[in-house]
Amino acid sequence: MIQYIADRDHYTHVLQRCAAVKHDLWIGTADLKDLYVGKGTKVEPFLAVLDRLLKQGVEVHLLHAKEPGENFRADFDRYPGLWNRLERRLCPRVHFKIMIFDCATAYIGSANLTGAGIGMKGEGNRNFESGILTDEPHLVDAAADHFDSVWRGDHCRSCKRKDFCGDRIG
Repeated sequence: MIQYIADRDHYTHVLQRCAAVKHDLWIGTADLKDLYVGKGTKVEPFLAVLDRLLKQGVEVHLLHAKEPGENFRADFDRYPGLWNRLERRLCPRVHFKIMIFDCATAYIGSANLTGAGIGMKGEGNRNFESGILTDEPHLVDAAADHFDSVWRGDHCRSCKRKDFCGDRIG
């Protein structure tokens, strides 16, 4: 399967897929803001979804480029389970937007982990985004290898942006 994802489909086909992950969820994003998802007739922070996944034993890796804003941090503080179980790394060079679901499906595209990018904002308020959702092994493996090379810090030794790195990986 290779599916083109545009605009609101990011919320319905990509972000909502996170809640169904059973083993591993890898999220790579440049920008990270408070992001809300629907839960029945209510909304909740996406961080509540991540908290539930972690409690179920899912490994969640979050790789992002800059520190999130104060609204995200306030939501984060409401979920103490995230403090020690969410594996998070910061690399100022990350600009890719990749999500890997159970090492079997990948989203590769333009949407950041923000309300306007991948969240539930209305059509007149959201960004124009595009990407692909795929379970093609060669594409999933390539995206996972790219994510993992940054996660492990493979590029840190030769990086020329160390002065901007507040959370060195390698």
